[in-house]
Amino acid sequence: MREAVLDIGSNTGHLLVVDAHRGAAPLPAFSKKAPLRLAEHLTDAGALRESGVDELITFIQEALSVADEQGCETVTAFATSAIREASNTDKVLKTVQQKTGVPLTVLSGEDEARLTFLAVRRWFGWSSGRLAVFDIGGGSLEIAAGTDELPDVAQSLELGAGRLTRDWLPDDRPSESSYKALRKYIRTEIAREAGSLLRAGVGDHSVATSKTFRSLARVCGAAPSAEGTHVRRILRRGELKIRLPKIAAMTRAQVAHLPGVSNARAHQLLAGGLVAEAVMDLYDIEGLEICPWALREGVILQKLDTL
Repeated sequence: MREAVLDIGSNTGHLLVVDAHRGAAPLPAFSKKAPLRLAEHLTDAGALRESGVDELITFIQEALSVADEQGCETVTAFATSAIREASNTDKVLKTVQQKTGVPLTVLSGEDEARLTFLAVRRWFGWSSGRLAVFDIGGGSLEIAAGTDELPDVAQSLELGAGRLTRDWLPDDRPSESSYKALRKYIRTEIAREAGSLLRAGVGDHSVATSKTFRSLARVCGAAPSAEGTHVRRILRRGELKIRLPKIAAMTRAQVAHLPGVSNARAHQLLAGGLVAEAVMDLYDIEGLEICPWALREGVILQKLDTL
């Protein structure tokens, strides 16, 4: 069957079309993205502005047209932190459904962590033993770990790369004081919740997902995406520590010229890098293997499991 999953994130709207059936790996058939940056459309009171809702509706309508053209049987749509945390979430969801006919499911942070973990487990298999999985989104950092398909640790922290950039690094080139203050804040927030993972053991295999981690790995020397999804890619702590001060000294335009970094995400690479560095330091991880599957694939796999 041909299925579509519509992911409304804090940074990006992403439609992924896959050919899938139960017991087999979903095969990507088509993808459509748009840089929605919903978190930047929030008012001081936390409501999603009409401009953001309009952009969201336009993207969903275009995505539905693409799904029809691609012959998709169904479209499973979900939203993450930007809509989850908006003060007018219910109104936004109602408007979206009225205008597009699409019921958006708002995932909790723990659900994001759990579904991402499921995707990573299916990708690497049981031979990986205890998995520790980290995902940096636009609005939040998800952490999950376990030995089965359901993690025994599933956390969501408000440490997304987009959120931190907006709140802490508004300038084109960050000052040394803002860099140090953000670094300290990130480490304090992660350390506050670190015990639940450390007590059970980080894991036999530490894995990262998301565009932010992929970009950081590429900047630190990992293979480009053109070499395929099955090439092993590692983000190494030592290399990241060398690169971060250099990234901090760059303008956003200069960051956008680094390998694997898009114009749309260049502004938040530094914040994402500080989160990744803190994760690796506080959990004593020398290298994070990049998994090409993440939340969208987890949503698809869970749906297939129920058919």
